[in-house]
Amino acid sequence: MKKLLLGLTLVLAAAIGVLYFSPATLMASAQLVERQLAGLTAKHLEVSDLSIHYYEGGPADGETILMVHGFGANKDNWLRFAKHFTQRYHVIALDLPGFGESSKPEASYDVGTQVERLAAFTKALGIEKLHLIGNSMGGHISALYAARHPEQVLSVALLDNAGVTAPKKSELFEILQRGEPNPLVVKSPEDFSRLVSFVFVEPPPLPDTLNRYLAERAIANSAHYDKIFKQLMERYIPLEPELPKIQAPTLLLWGDKDRVLDVSSIEVMQPLLKKPSVVIMQNTGHAPMIERPEETAEHYQAFLDSVKS
Repeated sequence: MKKLLLGLTLVLAAAIGVLYFSPATLMASAQLVERQLAGLTAKHLEVSDLSIHYYEGGPADGETILMVHGFGANKDNWLRFAKHFTQRYHVIALDLPGFGESSKPEASYDVGTQVERLAAFTKALGIEKLHLIGNSMGGHISALYAARHPEQVLSVALLDNAGVTAPKKSELFEILQRGEPNPLVVKSPEDFSRLVSFVFVEPPPLPDTLNRYLAERAIANSAHYDKIFKQLMERYIPLEPELPKIQAPTLLLWGDKDRVLDVSSIEVMQPLLKKPSVVIMQNTGHAPMIERPEETAEHYQAFLDSVKS
């Protein structure tokens, strides 16, 4: 018995050592736990010579919610938010091409191109109707998708979305106008700390080991993200002419302390939409579904319920 206990102790100690000294293993373990809690399974699909990785969960016969992440992000951004919907809805959160585990070809990543890739993805999965929810760049893509494919979209929720010229310039816009480095592209560990502070009012707590690992991953992708951001600017598609084409009920949800995209964007968007709803979350930054997942989920569920009523 003593030998067995000693063996188990050594195995446990070794496992803890691997997790401590291997941030990638620790991250993978954390993601696995979050996926299980959310009721999601990791999958991938080949679409038009692209490998698209995504999470899927919930009842197959439930209404589909498709979750679209923002610039420099990936499908993991939705995990703590998604767990509030997989009991009732068929939930999908994907890595857009160019991000996460999906293919990163030498190709265009402007929002118009991504919309058509997203349409090909939903067609490959056989999804005829869906609820769209997107954050930041993902909100820009979701709004454009709803405008171009109105027959497919049951509702669209835009969380701090890009694509609109706000009456009040955001801090990001002012930084870029001055020619200073883009705070959304990480090129040093200090840049990563700056990014976290820039995006969140209250950053989600993470162990130092994971923070360093995430910083290293972001630094490794910096040249790729620089290229994508440049394309987004050079091939910019404004939403103002597109919003009146959206037929579906539309939720505009914003953090009042967003430094990336200013909350005054709502003033432009709301009058252009046929069926708008507005929620402004207090003391919240650019990614409400990460910073305040439960509260954001409550607002989104209330919106989905109103769509049915």
